[in-house]
Amino acid sequence: MNKDTEIDMKEVELNEVDPEKQPMTGDGPAAGGEKNGSVKLKVPEDEITFTGLSKEELMKVAGTPGWVRTRWVLLVLFWLGWVGMLAGAIVIIVQAPRCKPIPEMNWWNEGPLYQISDLEAFSDGLKGVEAKLDEINQLKVKGLVLGPLHNVQTDNPNTLFLEEINPTQGKKEDLAAVLEKAHKKGISVVLDLTPNYQGNAPWFSGDVGVVMEKVTAAAEHWLALGVDGVKISALTVASGSADWSKLQAAVQGNRTEDSKKRLLMGAVENISAAEVSQLVNTSGVDLVLSDLLSSKNGGVERIKDMDTLNSQQRSLGWGLGATQLDQLSKQATTLDLIRLYQLLLFTMPGTPVFTYGDEIGLQAGLGSESPKMVWDIQKKPAEGTPVNETAEAERKQRVDIRKWFISVSDLRGKERSLLHGDYYPLYSSASSLSFLRVWDQSIRYITAVNWGGAEETLKIALAPTEGVELPETAKVELSTDDNLKAEDFVSLDKITLRPGGAVLLQFPYKA
Repeated sequence: MNKDTEIDMKEVELNEVDPEKQPMTGDGPAAGGEKNGSVKLKVPEDEITFTGLSKEELMKVAGTPGWVRTRWVLLVLFWLGWVGMLAGAIVIIVQAPRCKPIPEMNWWNEGPLYQISDLEAFSDGLKGVEAKLDEINQLKVKGLVLGPLHNVQTDNPNTLFLEEINPTQGKKEDLAAVLEKAHKKGISVVLDLTPNYQGNAPWFSGDVGVVMEKVTAAAEHWLALGVDGVKISALTVASGSADWSKLQAAVQGNRTEDSKKRLLMGAVENISAAEVSQLVNTSGVDLVLSDLLSSKNGGVERIKDMDTLNSQQRSLGWGLGATQLDQLSKQATTLDLIRLYQLLLFTMPGTPVFTYGDEIGLQAGLGSESPKMVWDIQKKPAEGTPVNETAEAERKQRVDIRKWFISVSDLRGKERSLLHGDYYPLYSSASSLSFLRVWDQSIRYITAVNWGGAEETLKIALAPTEGVELPETAKVELSTDDNLKAEDFVSLDKITLRPGGAVLLQFPYKA
C-alpha cells in the first residue's frame, strides 16, 4: 500500500469516530448538517388554540333550566347562611354576661403615693428629687407628696411663711424643675401644707381661721405653679373651721371633665373606722389617710375596719406609719414583715401610701431624726476589692425587697380586681387575716397574711354571696413563704403560713 492510500484510510477512520467522542468546539458543522449543541423540533403545521365560549354561546348556556336552578339554590344558601350568622351573633351578644361599668378613677386611685417628708435626707433637697425621678418612676408611683417645705418656727404662727421654701430643701425654681420632669413621667406632685408640722398642734393653738386663710392663699399660689394637690394633717381640726370651704374651693374648684383633678388630701389619727367614714362624707376631701392599720394590731379589728370602709375605697388611703411620716420598718421590724405589709397595702381596698425608703426596707431614724436614704444598691462591689460581708448581705436584702415592691405595685396597676375591685372578708384572727378582691369577669385575688410569731392555719371561707364563689384550689401568684411557691396550686379549705408569711393567690372568673 502506498503512502497516499494510507493517508486516505486515516482520514476515513477519523471521520467515522463516534460523534459523542468528538469535541464540542462549534467550529464546524455537526453530524447531519446541524450545528453543534442545537436541537431540532418538529412543530405541527396546524396548532389548535382554545378561545373559550363567545358571549352568544354563554348567554345560550346560562339560560338553560339547569343553570337557572343552580343559581337560585346558591343564592338561597348564601342568604340563609348570612341570616344564620347574624342570628347567631345576636344570640351570643344577648346571652353574654354584661360587663360591669368601671367606676370613676382619679390619678390618686391608680397607684401608690410616695411621701418624701425630708428632702435633704432623701437626696439633698429638691434637686436631688429631680435627679432620682427615674428610680422613683420604676416603683410605678402615681404621686409624690413633698414636704412640708415651708418656713415656720415651732408653735409660732407669726413665723409661718407657706409661700416660701426652706433653703435647706431648695428653691422655687428647683420645685418647678421637679414638676416639669415628674409630669413628663406621669407622676403628680402634692405639697404638704400642714402649718405647724413640727409642733404638737398642727394648726397651732389659736384661731384656726387665721391660719386657714394663709393655707388657702398658699394653696392658690402653688397650684398656679403647677402643683397637683395639697395635703394637710389633723383633718378633723381643719374641716371644722368656718373657712374650710375656701380651701376646698381653691383646690377642687373649676373642675371639668377634660381637666386633671387636683387632690385635696387629709391625714387623721386616733379616730375609729366609723369616724373616718363619716369624715369622708362630711369633709369633702378627695382622700383621707388614717392610722387605722398602725393603731390596730389584731387581724379581727383590721378586717372589721376594712369591712366598714371598703365601699369608700376611692376616697381612702392606707399606710403603716404614713400619717406620722414614718417608715414601714418602725413597726414592721423584720424583712419578712416589711414584704408582708407591702403586699397587704397594695391589695387592700384603697390607695397605698408609703414613706421614702419603704421600697428597700430603710430603717427608721432615731427619735424625730429622718433616716438617710440609701442609693446605688444595685451596684456590686468591684472585683478584687475587699468585701464587707455584712454590708453586702444587707445590700442584697434591699435589692430583693425592692424587686418585691415593684412586682406587687406593677400587679396592682394592671389587675382590675386589685385596682378597684369589690372586697370580701375570708378569715381573721389575732395575728392573721385573709380577704378576697373581685371585679366583674376579671381574675380574682386572695390575700392571706400572718404577722404572728407562730405558724398558723387560715381556714378560708366566704359568706354566701350572689355571683361570687370560691374554687377548691387557687394558684400562688406571689409568696414570701418558702412552702408556697409561685405557680403552685393551694387548697383553699385551709392555708398554712409560717411566721411572717404572706401569699397572694389567684383564680379565674367562671360564668
